[in-house]
Amino acid sequence: MAMTDVKQVEKIVQNARTAFRSGKTQSVDFRQQQLRALLKLTRDHEKEICDAIFKDLHKPYEEALVSEVAFLRNELIAAIQELPQWSKPERVKKPFLHQFDECMIRPEPLGTVLVMGAWNYPFQLLLSPVVGAIAAGNCVIMKPSEISPNTASIVAELIPKYLDNDCYPVIYGGLDVSKATLEQRFDHIFYTGGSAVGKIVMEAASKHLTPVILELGGKSPCIVDDNCNIDVAAQRIAWGKYINSGQTCIAPDYVLCTKAVQPKLVQELKRSIEKFYGEDPKKSADFCRMISLRHLKRVAGLIDENKVAVGGEVDENDKFISPTVVTDVKPEDAIMQEEIFGPVLPIVPVANVDEAIELVNSREKPLALYVFSNQKSFLDKVIQNTTSGGCLANDTLMHISLSTLPFGGVGYSGMGAYHGKYTFDAFSHKRSVMVRKLNMESLNDLRYPPYSAKKIKYLAPLLFKSEKKNHYFLKVLIVGVLMGLMYKVFLNSSSISSYFSKWN
Repeated sequence: MAMTDVKQVEKIVQNARTAFRSGKTQSVDFRQQQLRALLKLTRDHEKEICDAIFKDLHKPYEEALVSEVAFLRNELIAAIQELPQWSKPERVKKPFLHQFDECMIRPEPLGTVLVMGAWNYPFQLLLSPVVGAIAAGNCVIMKPSEISPNTASIVAELIPKYLDNDCYPVIYGGLDVSKATLEQRFDHIFYTGGSAVGKIVMEAASKHLTPVILELGGKSPCIVDDNCNIDVAAQRIAWGKYINSGQTCIAPDYVLCTKAVQPKLVQELKRSIEKFYGEDPKKSADFCRMISLRHLKRVAGLIDENKVAVGGEVDENDKFISPTVVTDVKPEDAIMQEEIFGPVLPIVPVANVDEAIELVNSREKPLALYVFSNQKSFLDKVIQNTTSGGCLANDTLMHISLSTLPFGGVGYSGMGAYHGKYTFDAFSHKRSVMVRKLNMESLNDLRYPPYSAKKIKYLAPLLFKSEKKNHYFLKVLIVGVLMGLMYKVFLNSSSISSYFSKWN
């Protein structure tokens, strides 16, 4: 698939803007039709998609199917089914003063938006936010990551065959194309990737005051209690860490446990690695590879050979780093200074849970935090005294699978959240709407100049809320005052008096 000509980027974006202004995407039926078409794409080309992902990451078919294709299908099906309800205006609570007004929040599309995908889950991380953007009625420019070229190419090839070409174009290319794309004005930008590029995206967006959602990453800690089923914890940690060769934004980045637990945990981690990938993970059909030689060298450079307890093998020709565990790591070691994003798990011994919490809180807020314990009090203490984008107790990664939980970072790990309806909301403008009637204008004299103490006296019960909810007496008082005002206005209104004089 040929890459997008840099000179065509501005025209592509302009065509999408024109398509949005035509009102084509306003119809819920049109949005559902486009979502069904995207769902059909995933079914018609499941094998080609998984094959492309394998070429980029050596990701096994089953893993690509579950973590990328099936994940996206579930998002699509939920959006198709729930869109009529999501798109309805939301009625809001009204005080007595507004009982005769029609008050609502209308979800409206933002306009023409940009979604920039990541290379580590190149299909799902691009198209999952696109689902919500389409559902919300936007035109969507898609920019797959060129670092996973095979998946980017098949996305650029297939999308135009299934979706409206003007409303949902794909821009495919390298850094020059990305730069040209970010120079355009959008109504929203959604970016998934590293913090360094996230800053570039945010800077470009700021020139047009464009809002952004940044799904970044960071060092997600994993705290393991002494009172814990270590064998189960180790297996779940190993799965979350080594799936996709550690190239997962919410992978457990490092473990915090006591020195007493460390030997047993290492033993069980080693056992789990052998169970998953055999004695030689390099020969396993289920273990992924690093995305590039540059990325491999960066991760390999973080490994201290003197602290390797499991693995440590590196093969540049095969872009392979074996599942690795390093022990007795100190917070100031090089491996603790940046997100690893590879199959290397450092274990940092701590004296107790308080020291673990202190270490977590002394660093940037992570995208995920994991904690393992049999004690509810231990779990509660960690959850209540730390902060992170998401938190999962006694497992890893699985919180991302529940679309009714928002997924996103906090602080340095990102801003904004998505999945399920949260994606629809992220790409919608919540427009406040109040519709009033053109009658009972005499009552409005109380709010018009000239002002007086008498008017304030009458208005006070309507303007000031009670500190007690559902205060029945106040409601009765408001009704009485309003009825009294209406009666007084009725008697003193010259227009009403003259009206009735005609009947005398």
